[in-house]
Amino acid sequence: MSSNTIRLHRVLRAPPERVYRALLDADAMAKWLPPHGFTGKVHHLEAKVGGTYKMSFTNFTSGHSHSFGGEYLELVPNELVRHSDKFDDPNLPGEMQTTLTLKQVFCGTELSIVQEGIPSMIPPEACYLGWQESLTLLAQLIEAAVPD
Repeated sequence: MSSNTIRLHRVLRAPPERVYRALLDADAMAKWLPPHGFTGKVHHLEAKVGGTYKMSFTNFTSGHSHSFGGEYLELVPNELVRHSDKFDDPNLPGEMQTTLTLKQVFCGTELSIVQEGIPSMIPPEACYLGWQESLTLLAQLIEAAVPD
């Protein structure tokens, strides 16, 4: 595994149950995970330990797409999601591991993310930028109080 690791932290105005659901729901992931300028498609998702997922991001401007997927390694409802990630592109070798930890706080949920093993070809600042955009979209999705 590459030694490239990034760490992010965010407090969200939503209960852990809603955050956890957004991390494992295919439709939600397609809406919040692709950074600005990309669309996302979840090809399959089996949210259980040992289950797998496959997703792709498409650059809206160029139409260029890249896909990735992995396995769910650990799931603790409303507290933890840990999964592997691997790009299909042979130019981005290795397997990453992403750990998302949720903690209930008085104003919502504290979310901590650690992504390890990022391919050396990807600058860490690009990962930070992409995650910041994705987390803004996650907040917009889960913090909205939309009545039925």
